[in-house]
Amino acid sequence: MTTAALLGLVVAAALALSMGVTRVALAYARRRGLLDQPGRRRSHTTPTPRGGGIGVVAAVVLIGIPAWCITGAASGWWQPAAVTLAVLAVALIGWRDDHVPLPVLPRLAVHAGAALLVAAAILAPPALDAPARWWFLLPLALLLAAFINAHNFMDGIDGLLGQQGLFVLLGIGVLAAWLGAPGVAVLAFAGAAGCLGFLFYNLPPARIFMGDVGSGALGLVLGASAALLVRRFPGALWACAILPSAFLVDSGLTLLHRVLAGQRWYAPHRQHLYQWLVRVNWSHARTDGAYMLWNLLLVAPLAWLAARWPHRGAWCALAAYAATGVVWYLGKRACLAVVRWSAYRETA
Repeated sequence: MTTAALLGLVVAAALALSMGVTRVALAYARRRGLLDQPGRRRSHTTPTPRGGGIGVVAAVVLIGIPAWCITGAASGWWQPAAVTLAVLAVALIGWRDDHVPLPVLPRLAVHAGAALLVAAAILAPPALDAPARWWFLLPLALLLAAFINAHNFMDGIDGLLGQQGLFVLLGIGVLAAWLGAPGVAVLAFAGAAGCLGFLFYNLPPARIFMGDVGSGALGLVLGASAALLVRRFPGALWACAILPSAFLVDSGLTLLHRVLAGQRWYAPHRQHLYQWLVRVNWSHARTDGAYMLWNLLLVAPLAWLAARWPHRGAWCALAAYAATGVVWYLGKRACLAVVRWSAYRETA
């Protein structure tokens, strides 16, 4: 079977599986009463089932990873095994949290363990010949853990996380296919198809939310796919860093602001830019559209430039993150001004 035929089969199977599993998850959530209730820190107004992200997990674990193995591109059995175990561990702790809220420490412990496992598996083959590479273990594990939690934090409105996963994984898949990494390509395309299947039920107005079962696992899949590609083609580093920049800047700067303000950084809140936009009466669809437009008009071209001319990739990444940071700052200030003006008019 040619690589193109395998990619087509993987995408079709992952899409169908994700849609089917998400539909089952929707029925299960309704039967068990797994509903996200509206609240002061929530961005929705009606009780909505949660846990649909298990469809994305199923697409990756049951379609993407076996296809990765079929290509023969995995560096030993330990990489697919480690990614499978790690994704399932993060999904399982998320599934448990969707049913019964857990303290932050057990969740962080599982996230850290999963990130460390994947980082060790990615670094292991070359590290056997070059022990100095183990110095990258902790930074890579921290980065993967950050991906898990950042995407968990950014799962707050209809469609946003699903479309971001679709965009980033599609970008990584295209890069991998172009560079000649079929294993990473099928893994990323399976994840992208899984996100697309989930979006059929999550686009505004959402019939089901991703839930912790899917958000953290999706973040790990994004980070692992990028790391696997960079391990094989180091020149792809900057392109892979640029693709998730919108989410990483919004979650990272919001987290930094909360820490500096002395707030409980792990507590639920509505301080991300996308949440501020909804607070000033942007619809979920309009907010999703703004993020995707930013990805298509700025992020995608800069990622392509970084991939095409890797020696200029650092400058492309700097431009992407700087521009996104400026928009984040100005956007939040504009939203805050609207809120204050509305409050002034109500009291005047």
